[in-house]
Amino acid sequence: MRFVYQMMALLLAAFPPWNVGGAAAMAQSGGLNQAGFEMYLPQLRAKALADGVSRSTVDRVFPTLQFSSRTVELDRGQPGGTAGSPAIPPFAPYRARHVTPSLVSRGEARYAGHIRRLNAIGRRYGVEPSVLVAIWGHETSYGAVTGDFDLLNSLASLAYEGRRRTLFSDEFVATLKLIDRGIPRSRLKGSWAGATGYPQFLPSVYLRLAVDGDGDGDADIWNSQDDALASIANYLSNAGWKPNVTWGIPVSVPAGLNRTALGNHLLSPRCPRVHERHSEWRTIGEWRRLGIVSQNGRWPADTEFASLLEPDGPGRTAYLLTTNYRTILDYNCSNFYALSVGILADEIAR
Repeated sequence: MRFVYQMMALLLAAFPPWNVGGAAAMAQSGGLNQAGFEMYLPQLRAKALADGVSRSTVDRVFPTLQFSSRTVELDRGQPGGTAGSPAIPPFAPYRARHVTPSLVSRGEARYAGHIRRLNAIGRRYGVEPSVLVAIWGHETSYGAVTGDFDLLNSLASLAYEGRRRTLFSDEFVATLKLIDRGIPRSRLKGSWAGATGYPQFLPSVYLRLAVDGDGDGDADIWNSQDDALASIANYLSNAGWKPNVTWGIPVSVPAGLNRTALGNHLLSPRCPRVHERHSEWRTIGEWRRLGIVSQNGRWPADTEFASLLEPDGPGRTAYLLTTNYRTILDYNCSNFYALSVGILADEIAR
């Protein structure tokens, strides 16, 4: 399970709360309510038991579950839910919101304050420490915005709503398994879509990839900065991070570059609209011979492969992106997200 919903959930959290009464009325007008929710719960209970959740946890949790109309309304209000393909907005305004002086300065402070542990995590997983701090900053503003939705109520409500029942019922069961592991329900808060903790992991991702980063024997991504950073590193390593390779570099593109000849003819099996904006892969040496100029004076090795992305179109800053950029996309499949993480990481490590 990947983080399709996390950035969207974090953005929604920045706005004033929804009118719960109005949301409830809208949800009920679509046939969703507490009575229907309770009729669905036996199906969810049977799945939980079949998937290995203890009966004691099931018996303790299910009588307490409440339908969350607010969660359903937030889910239904996601961008992109209507037909048509609106024009892609420019990257510059997004960058201005997500690579702010505050995020940079607070990231620098956390980077310096955790440098010993970060370096140890970096050596263990082969991931650049500044990228770990940047993801932490982008996901939750360094732990300041982690979400206050009860995961079990939200995930059960989304499973009941039914549009992505398999996804959300699986995440609901994964959350019950966290309780089986001794994690209290009071800790299991997060976004309306189920992302939780400093790194905004889905419960199933926590089960697979959360690790102990501070040596106390517990992978506490809700309270331990070191556990959260090590878990992000484990995620990226598991997704294919390549040690000692930058995520990408900002570049200037010559006006006469034949972009048609550089088109990407590969179809990505995941997030194709994100990947179709990238050029074909070429070595850094080939890009340099085509007249591409690094804006920061740094270059990956000439033999390293990269693709070109011009997020704001010709004549603006472009980026050569390595395989590690794709690994950030695995965390959240959005070009704007991945670019902002990379740029923030560079600013933090400057």
